[in-house]
Amino acid sequence: MNEITLVKLEFQQVREILAGYCASSLGKRLALTMRPVTGVQVVRNWLQQVREMAAVAEQHRLPPMAGVYDIRDYVRAAAFPAPLEPEHLAQIAETLGATGHLRDYLDEVREKAPSLQKLSDQIRNLTGIADEIRKAIDERGAIRDYASARLQSIRRAIVDSREKAKVVFERLLRQGTMTKMLQYGGATFHNDRMVLPLKSEYRGRVQGIIHRTSDSGATLFVEPAESVELNNTVIRLREDESKEITRILQALTQIVRENAPAIQGTVRAIGVLDLISAKCRYAKKRGCVSPEIDDGMVLRLHSARHPLLIELFDRTADGGTSREIVPIDVRLGDDFDVLVITGPNTGGKTVTLKTVGLLALMTQCGIPIPVEMGSRMPVFDDIRIDIGDEQSLQQSLSTFSSHLATILDILQHSHARTLVLIDELGAGTDPDEGAAIGRATLAELLTIGAKAIVTTHLSALKAVAFTSARIDNGAVEFDPETLRPTYHLRLGEPGNSNALIIAKRLGMPARLVQMAKGFLDDRSGILTKAIEGTLHSRREAEEARKVAHQAALEAQQRSEKFEHETEELRKTQESFERWTSWINALKPGDPVFVRSLKRPAKVVRMQLHKQMALVSAGALDLEVPIRDIQIPTE
Repeated sequence: MNEITLVKLEFQQVREILAGYCASSLGKRLALTMRPVTGVQVVRNWLQQVREMAAVAEQHRLPPMAGVYDIRDYVRAAAFPAPLEPEHLAQIAETLGATGHLRDYLDEVREKAPSLQKLSDQIRNLTGIADEIRKAIDERGAIRDYASARLQSIRRAIVDSREKAKVVFERLLRQGTMTKMLQYGGATFHNDRMVLPLKSEYRGRVQGIIHRTSDSGATLFVEPAESVELNNTVIRLREDESKEITRILQALTQIVRENAPAIQGTVRAIGVLDLISAKCRYAKKRGCVSPEIDDGMVLRLHSARHPLLIELFDRTADGGTSREIVPIDVRLGDDFDVLVITGPNTGGKTVTLKTVGLLALMTQCGIPIPVEMGSRMPVFDDIRIDIGDEQSLQQSLSTFSSHLATILDILQHSHARTLVLIDELGAGTDPDEGAAIGRATLAELLTIGAKAIVTTHLSALKAVAFTSARIDNGAVEFDPETLRPTYHLRLGEPGNSNALIIAKRLGMPARLVQMAKGFLDDRSGILTKAIEGTLHSRREAEEARKVAHQAALEAQQRSEKFEHETEELRKTQESFERWTSWINALKPGDPVFVRSLKRPAKVVRMQLHKQMALVSAGALDLEVPIRDIQIPTE
């Protein structure tokens, strides 16, 4: 996918939004680096995964991601001779410990989410490795005393030697003359050796080794002769402890190294699972749906909204009420391949281009999009875009030259599976010449077979739709009373700049307005009359399309509801038949669960002719209706 397109459509913001819905750093990294794909089956599978997981979440929950870290760098580091750091091994243990819960979850939803099967197979239960690490290292990364018998023995010896040294120091400190010779009360440590902070004027008064002098020279740190051997013992034991810890870390690192392929594959799959969960969270929060993927390159979006505007309006809501986004209906590839949108500035033309482009990118990343059910989206091999001023100062190109160079590049690299989005076609030069270039561009887009949406202010380009079967007009509405755009998009009719209406509303004398009308090109008047002649029938046709879509949507929803109710009825019937068979097979001593007592019991006697059963629940024997008995859960 063209990188310029991703930048122009602000796709990075979508990545960041989705990353915010991820529960782990694994998912976040995937979200921030995801790119649209062009494989139709891959896109279908991604969207199906989201649909199935969303359905599962309604009845169960999303996958448990607690304790999951991105440990891939640590696992790669295990290939080197140096052992892994304890805190890194602790994160590996916590992450692998979560694989057991994830495996249980995936096994639980296996039948309801078959599209996750391949992903499920990639997530191994690696809790055994986690347990091995946890035996030696706690969750904070500290080495446990009982990590090995040798380490436990060494640490006990260190404690014993420390205690003996402490006795020596306590005896020295109890001497009456010692207190006045110390810079401050009590012993301290220097390089793991216990020392006394002796005032410098008492140099030589305590027999021992001076290890260092304070920066001011006022304090001498002296190790009494009586404690030297004890401190030496502690130092030797510390060295032994360090060697044993290194040996333990090397052994654990070896386990990680030997299982690196399984760990890396599992971690990657967990990241994908988290990303799918994030897509579900996002879709639920923003009312998004997974569009149907159309093999015939038909794009049909109902009530589409720009994803970034949704976020922006939500953040800037006043008084807790979000600003309303006007949804748009757009289609391509059905009865026309090129849509020419006209209308006033700030009326939503550019937003329409960006909405369609960004929703296409999201779809090809397997992300549900903010549209109504029944929307369809093809999978494009490429999306080419010309939006904004691409003037290049380095190449000394004018705005028009840069615009034209971009369009030529688009035409050169487009084909039948390309979505082309061009803003302000024909702008930046003489209107007549701009219109001629615009018409040539539209003709070439038809020849190529690309799906395209272009915006323009040039009235001459509105007429193209009346002479080309695969081109149609679209208009962004403008309210002449309020002098504001409504942001509604009407298909099948061109828009007007409304300049004369606006001038009149702003107080231009009627005489001047009439004069301006007289100066309009005759071709413009003929075109306006032609448009007005077809306007009523086109609006009726578009309304009929909307009604038909709504009817189809309602029929689909009724069908899905019926299928759901039928499935629930089937499950209920199977459950009842299973319960009936179980009841008929019960005999004295069999375990049951009594619903009214909320406790397990055992059968004493079945009385099927009375629809009653005598059960024993602890010290109680009582009769209960058979319908009150349930199959006990294990």
